[in-house]
Amino acid sequence: MCGIHAVISPSSSCSSLQELSPDLHQNLLNRGPDYLGQVTRFSSNNAWTLQFTSTVLALRGDHVTKQPLHDANGGDDGSVLCWNGEAWRFNGGVINEHENDGEVIFRELSKARTEEEVMGVWRGCEGPFAFVYFWGGVVLGSIADGGGDWEEVEADGIYSLGLGGEGEIRRHEWIVGGEEFVSSIGVFNKALPSPCGEIPLTSASPSVQALKEQLVESLRLRVLNIPKPPSSGTGKIRVAVLFSGGLDCTALARLCHDIMEPDQEIDLLNVGFENPRVVAQLKKDAKGKEVDFYEACPDRITGRKSFAELRSVCPGRVFRFVAVNVPYSETQAHRQQVISLIHPHNTEMDLSIACALYFAARGQGWVTTEQTSSPASESSPVSYTSPARALLSGLGADELFGGYSRHPAAFQRDGYAGLVDELLLDVRRLGKRNLGRDDRVMAHWGKEVRFPFLDERLVKWAIATPAWEKCDFENGEEKSGVEAGKRVLRLLATELGMEGVAKEKKRAIQFGSRTAKMESGRVKGTTLLS
Repeated sequence: MCGIHAVISPSSSCSSLQELSPDLHQNLLNRGPDYLGQVTRFSSNNAWTLQFTSTVLALRGDHVTKQPLHDANGGDDGSVLCWNGEAWRFNGGVINEHENDGEVIFRELSKARTEEEVMGVWRGCEGPFAFVYFWGGVVLGSIADGGGDWEEVEADGIYSLGLGGEGEIRRHEWIVGGEEFVSSIGVFNKALPSPCGEIPLTSASPSVQALKEQLVESLRLRVLNIPKPPSSGTGKIRVAVLFSGGLDCTALARLCHDIMEPDQEIDLLNVGFENPRVVAQLKKDAKGKEVDFYEACPDRITGRKSFAELRSVCPGRVFRFVAVNVPYSETQAHRQQVISLIHPHNTEMDLSIACALYFAARGQGWVTTEQTSSPASESSPVSYTSPARALLSGLGADELFGGYSRHPAAFQRDGYAGLVDELLLDVRRLGKRNLGRDDRVMAHWGKEVRFPFLDERLVKWAIATPAWEKCDFENGEEKSGVEAGKRVLRLLATELGMEGVAKEKKRAIQFGSRTAKMESGRVKGTTLLS
């Protein structure tokens, strides 16, 4: 993801424009290492001075697009766009692989003459993005007023700040007349099964094939036509998967094999931590024997097993298992940096999850030549840093398909009515919870995390699909061979030859990688950071 920064100041206080602080300058460059640009504008009444800064991580098109994008002939009040994100589709169509999405959007914005036309351009974008756009004395985007502490602006619309009069901030809805829409995407299907019950969800159910089609299309947009990373040498490694070995991420890796060119290699980033409390217990239990506490992490064990299954099912594809081992001393050395990046999130759980994502995204770990699933049978590991700048995450599958423990609990309490309410709650808060936090810690390394399960068309399909066609809690595991939570995805994994992966249980990243409760077993996830 790119870095964007905008400062709006009264012209009377701007005898000279202030330079970015060294820390802010570096943080922006971390997000966008390929280019840094600045543009200055003045409001039409000269009451305000605006300074825009953009850094670029070039992952779209066949060239590095310099930002901020601006109207070179527009004078001191010409339009400016700082763009951060991905428009996977625009006005219903896929953007040409040789074009940059930011340039396409700015070109369309330049044609707009009214506020409604400008809003129409933004409403035509499908994908995750943030922006600041200066046009006709109005600034649109995610806006903080500069007073007091920083706040995260919810992804619930477009905000505009008028630079005339009192500088009113207004919110514009993404969808006009979409009161029934969930997250401005579609209408949630609240239907309940008939009293006589529905047909059990099996591999032959239409929703399984429909999910495959949705995921394949989502992945095509996210893994094909990625520019060669500057440090990749042959350019064979452009995609990496945040890989715990669980159902969601392994299903993505498996489908990538079907989509990507045969010579493209895929890195699997598997993170494990030295947790002093756990290490002490492991050494005690080992009674003097040597213990590899990284390989004992639950996600490392699952990761090795799923890696072996991937290699078996996908012969000819190079999957590279990258063992990201993080010593306790290194966790402590980066602690304040991670806390700064996740702000204003400030709980122990936020930090535990963010640390796992932060070090996984860095991509520094160990690989072996043979790349077998068992470390005991491998050659000596060698240090390795993944050059991939596009990372895939399985986030969203649990919310869409009923993968959390609270989903069967809701079903046991209130049947499908309770389950539907719980799923609806999860989807409504998807864009308001932790995506910003997670993006900031991973983008720090000049990487872009992509969420195939959160493709807008996939989400629209998922929320329009009845609950029993996604997670069939009414029928036990004996009827389909896999558990009810996320059953539609488990059945897809089975169809793809991943029978072991299809049976993997849900495990939170902070426990699988052992970032949780490093200092004290009594600390709660809700405890505020000190």
